[in-house]
Order: sequence, then C-alpha cells, then structure tokens
Amino acid sequence: MSNPAEAEQLAVAFEAERGYLRRIAYGTLGSFAEADDVVQEAWLRLQRVDGAQIDDLRAWLTTVVGRLALDALGSARSRRERYVGPWLPEPAVGAGGASGERPVWGAQASAADARDPADRVTLDEEVTTALLVVLERLSPAERTAFVLHDVFGLDFGEVAEVVGRSPAAVRQLASRARRHVDEGTPRYPASREEHAQIVTAFAGAWQAGDVDALVSVLDPDVVMTSDGGGIVNAIRRPVLGRDHVLETLAGLARANRVTGRVVRGALVDVNGLPGLVLHDGAQLSVVSCTIDRGRIVAIDVVRNPQKLQHVPLPPEAGGPPSGSGAADPSAIAGEPSAGDDAIEPSAGDDAIEPSAGDDAIEPSAGDDAIEPSAGDDAIEPSAGDDAIEPSAGDDAIEPPAGDDAIEPSAGDDAIEEER
Repeated sequence: MSNPAEAEQLAVAFEAERGYLRRIAYGTLGSFAEADDVVQEAWLRLQRVDGAQIDDLRAWLTTVVGRLALDALGSARSRRERYVGPWLPEPAVGAGGASGERPVWGAQASAADARDPADRVTLDEEVTTALLVVLERLSPAERTAFVLHDVFGLDFGEVAEVVGRSPAAVRQLASRARRHVDEGTPRYPASREEHAQIVTAFAGAWQAGDVDALVSVLDPDVVMTSDGGGIVNAIRRPVLGRDHVLETLAGLARANRVTGRVVRGALVDVNGLPGLVLHDGAQLSVVSCTIDRGRIVAIDVVRNPQKLQHVPLPPEAGGPPSGSGAADPSAIAGEPSAGDDAIEPSAGDDAIEPSAGDDAIEPSAGDDAIEPSAGDDAIEPSAGDDAIEPSAGDDAIEPPAGDDAIEPSAGDDAIEEER
C-alpha cells in the first residue's frame, strides 16, 4: 500500500479489531502466544491487499484469522502429543470482580489491585477452562466450526468459507461438536455468585485442613489435573476421585509446612469464572474449578511458567481480610492448624507435586508419578522436545505500528495434550 495516509488508516482499523481477532484465535488454539502469531500474520496479509477492495474489514479478517488458526491446530496437536505431563490451556486471568483481585488467604486487599471492568472479555465471547479442555478432544474442523458459530455467532455460510466446506457440512460439524461439548461441560453450572462462593469455600477448607468442608464442596468423582510442562514439578497424571484428591491436597499442605513456604492467594477471574492464583514465594499457580450441581467436578492447575508470564502475583502476604471467611493462613504458611491432623496423606501420596525447594522431603519408592522439573539431571529431553521452541517462521511476523502494547509471552507456544 503506497499511500501513507491510507496505510495509517488501515492500521488504526486493524488495531480496533485486534482484541476480537485475538479472542477468536485463542478460542481455537487455547494459547495466547499462538493466537498473537495468527493475528500478526493476518496483519501482514492485510498489508498485501488493496484495502479499498475490502467491503467488510471485520468479516475479511475473521475469515483470514479463522483459516490461519485452523492451519495452526495441526502443528499444535503434534506438539501436544510430545508434551510432558497433562496439557491444559493457557489461562486468561483477570480481576475477580470490579474491585480487582480479592485475597482468600495470606494477603490483604489493595486498591492498586483493581482492574478496569472494560478490560474483561464480554461473556458471550468468553471460553471457560472446561470448554477449552473439551474442545481439545474435537477435530480441528469441529473445533473451528463450534468456536466461530456457537461462541462468536458467525452464520454457517461465513464458517464454511473458513473451513472450506459447504454450509450443510459445517452445520453437521457444529452439531457434532455441540454434542461433545454438552457431554463434557457442566449440565447444571453454578451462577457466577455461587461459583465464587464455592471456590472461596474450597480455598478456606484446604487452607484450614477441614476435611468435612472439603468433602462438602468436592464431587465424589472430582478430577485434579496439573500442568507443569516438564519445567516445574507437577502431578504427572490426573488424580481421580475425591479421596485421592483429598490426599493430594493434604500432601501439598504438608510439604508447605515442612519447607516453611508461605503461600498467598487471591480470587481472580480464570477464563471468565472465579478461580485462584497462588504463589509460594517461588512458583505461581493458577487454579480453575469446574462446578456442576453445586460441587467441584474438576480442578485444573496450571504451573507451567511459560503459560503464566502474563499473570500478576497475588497481593503481598498479610492477614486474611476481615469477613472474607478465610481460615488461619498458618495451615498453608507452614504451621499446622488445629484441624490439620485430620488430613494425613496416605501411602499413595507419591502423586503429589513438590515444588522447587522440596529437598527436605524424601521421595518414596513410588515417586515416579511426580513430574520432575527441567533441572533434574537424570532426565534427558526427548528429541521432540524442540517443539516447545518457536518455529522459524515466527520471526517473520512483524507487528503493525502501535503494536508494542501486545508482547507475546516468551515461550507460551501452545503445547499439546498428552494422549
């Protein structure tokens, strides 16, 4: 485009659509790093066409981003097959309400933690963690059709242009995807207020070592999954069932007491629903809870630092806020609370993820269930591990003017779920 004024006008129009396009790519890929790459590539393609020939810029960009994201799904799936441990989507973390992050233990609220509600993605364009996990099980075409039609409201004709099939075929793709989503997401989800209450109750019960309170909020078939990416310690396999999850939570609390780590946490939005961000002084974790029929049916913990570089730390340590319902933080900070003796880890607790610095805890013979961090000399990376590195083509993507506001995270390429 030779006319500088037209080029500048096009760049401004593109920037106005960037957030929308990024959400489409993220919903399709589950990774902000790959979503940013897709959006940047769309900008490069836009620069190579005559803007005067585009009647509807948003529609044109939506089609381009949809196609690019669909193409990227193939290579992303290949990388996730070589991923170390379970793969979870990169969390979208925002304020836990109009007042910002709300401490749930070991911290005091601060006005500086408030976020502008306008920064939040609108609910009709939000994809929850539970939905993203289910979308990983779909074919690339099914996933694209569902995201574009059911989440973003494109008609089947527009989606057909993206996936390269007829509108009737796209309708069938979306229908199959919808069935899978209905089977894999809560049938009776909690309201936002109920969700926040249950997550806060879970945090307080875990913190206090209150088994009865934990039993009351955990579904008997709850599943706990942790994603460390082979970079930090994490649970290698999903923990199935309430009893085993209770043992895992108890082991984590015990490890904190033994090592003297002080954990602070806050209630935040994780993909549009209340969740937790925790920090033990060394490692950040984002906890997302899926709730059905008033109980937690899934606990997803993202610990891979490459997926958390955009996540702010919770407020500095202090006492729990008055009226927050949080229990004595000593249970997490290293001193057992009165009820902590009730939760003792069983012999099967080798599935518990110790964080870096857990040298004081000797692993049991069965501790091979624990996913070692990248620094463990005994473990050599597999040949496929270079897939975590950005592809050679990534350097070719240059941001348009004004793009400094969005920096892709250092290593946050979308990574594949272990099959």
